[in-house]
Amino acid sequence: MEYVGSRIVVAFHRFLQHQGDEGLGEKRDEFLKHVKEFTREMHPAGPFFLGTDFSLVDIAVAPWATRLWVFDHFKGGSGIPGEGEGGEDEEVWGRWRKWLGAVEGRRSVRETMSEREYYLPIYRRYAEDRAQSEAAKAIRAGRGIP
Repeated sequence: MEYVGSRIVVAFHRFLQHQGDEGLGEKRDEFLKHVKEFTREMHPAGPFFLGTDFSLVDIAVAPWATRLWVFDHFKGGSGIPGEGEGGEDEEVWGRWRKWLGAVEGRRSVRETMSEREYYLPIYRRYAEDRAQSEAAKAIRAGRGIP
């Protein structure tokens, strides 16, 4: 749980709030590194983090994982490879895709998400580094999410 809040969510925001092309790849790589580390700790068969049961760990990551489309929209892509495109890390990315499919397929997840059109103006402020939330301010200052 701590890893999600201190690494994945922070890297997600650093990547999203980054301005310009210079250094964007570095922010993307940092995010991907944390996603891969998280995925390597998953139960090998899954489909969820701890195995067959949906847990608090899955719930903690689900909001960020289901919003990876913001990187496609604002940053030229998340960098997460599609099926068969993961190279030497294909096993890890295959496990990530299995997990994400299971999470996105849950009724409880689908029914608690808003439509993308409602998220766009909010995430646009982050992508343009104009957001004034405490999280955005902390990322701007080089700190973690409060």
